[in-house]
Amino acid sequence: MLRLRYNEDGLIPVIAQDWRTGEIRMFAWANEEAIRKTIETGYAHYYSRSRGEIWKKGETSGELQRVLEVRVDCDEDALLYIVMQEENRACHTGRRNCFFRDLEGQEAERVLPFETLQRLQETIEERLREKPEGSYTVKLYMEGEDRILQKFGEEAIEALLAMKKDNREEIKAEVSDMLYHLLLMLTLRGLGVEEVLSELARRLVKPRR
Repeated sequence: MLRLRYNEDGLIPVIAQDWRTGEIRMFAWANEEAIRKTIETGYAHYYSRSRGEIWKKGETSGELQRVLEVRVDCDEDALLYIVMQEENRACHTGRRNCFFRDLEGQEAERVLPFETLQRLQETIEERLREKPEGSYTVKLYMEGEDRILQKFGEEAIEALLAMKKDNREEIKAEVSDMLYHLLLMLTLRGLGVEEVLSELARRLVKPRR
């Protein structure tokens, strides 16, 4: 382990970032023992300054964080846990992450670009599970897989035509439609979009020589 730089209380700040969406789930503190427990168990452990003890995230709430990777910042005085949030809720308020307010105390509802595909797939999964009335996703699902594939093909062609015309706004609209139908089909095949992105990431990283 690198020689981490703890503060005068023997603590180091830890940020938990979601492996799937890239969103920051939470911030907490850890001491050396908490970090070792995290590495040994594969689940996030932190140190509670108010209780004066180590705690395992989600041990009572079920909101466990499986740690896939630990990264250290350039000054070695802060850590980043890359986590899989098993219940998709990290905050004790029941929200998906702890950073849900702006400086005025209002709900920060905007979905950021880097998490959009994963969040959209979550919404698709929710629609298919709950089948709300009037849902386009449910309507298309009820029409069958061949209809979904047909729509994906149609949207892909329209995206190509928009590219050909070089109309910026039309390209954005048509590619968005195409991606939605692609995500719907991936969902029916049991594939998370993060699996596709992981394959692209694997191709992106060139082996060192």
